[in-house]
Amino acid sequence: MSRKYKIRDQEKLYFVIFTVIDWIDVFIRDEYRNILMDSIRCCQQNKGLEVYSYCIMTSHVHLIIATAGIHKLEDIIRDVKSFTSRHIRKALENMNHVHESRREWMLKRMYYAGQRNCNNNDFQFWQQHSHPIALNTNEMIEQRLEYIHLNPVASGFVDLPEAWLYSSARDYAGIAKGYIDLIYI
Repeated sequence: MSRKYKIRDQEKLYFVIFTVIDWIDVFIRDEYRNILMDSIRCCQQNKGLEVYSYCIMTSHVHLIIATAGIHKLEDIIRDVKSFTSRHIRKALENMNHVHESRREWMLKRMYYAGQRNCNNNDFQFWQQHSHPIALNTNEMIEQRLEYIHLNPVASGFVDLPEAWLYSSARDYAGIAKGYIDLIYI
């Protein structure tokens, strides 16, 4: 991993991206989105994860996060990704999971990626790195916050950032409390 993308200071805010392998649109389904949100909320409650901003897109997630010091941020990131991967894998492998027409194709892609990556046993859900970027200045924080909230607009899904249901833009606009508890910047 590049030196540029390491968590060096546990007291800083970090911008991270979690991307599904092959940019598969997994988070178009509530079931998978809920697994991800449950994982984040669990780490908030039990591991000291602090979430300042988020946007769950169809194939990736943007976050501004930090740690309250209970656990190292890289360990929390590992736990969020691991929990999400295991539980989405279980959901996909469940033979009663009939409403997922892409089930076999997605599993095939994830097994293929896992077998080719020496860091996995046989299955890979997330791309390997989350590319954490330390947010050292208020300007960097504001730029990343705007980037996160405008991502669904830039992708053509909505006209206004606060119209995307799975984003902290709704919280920051004062429209509605989102799905994940926030610490405001």
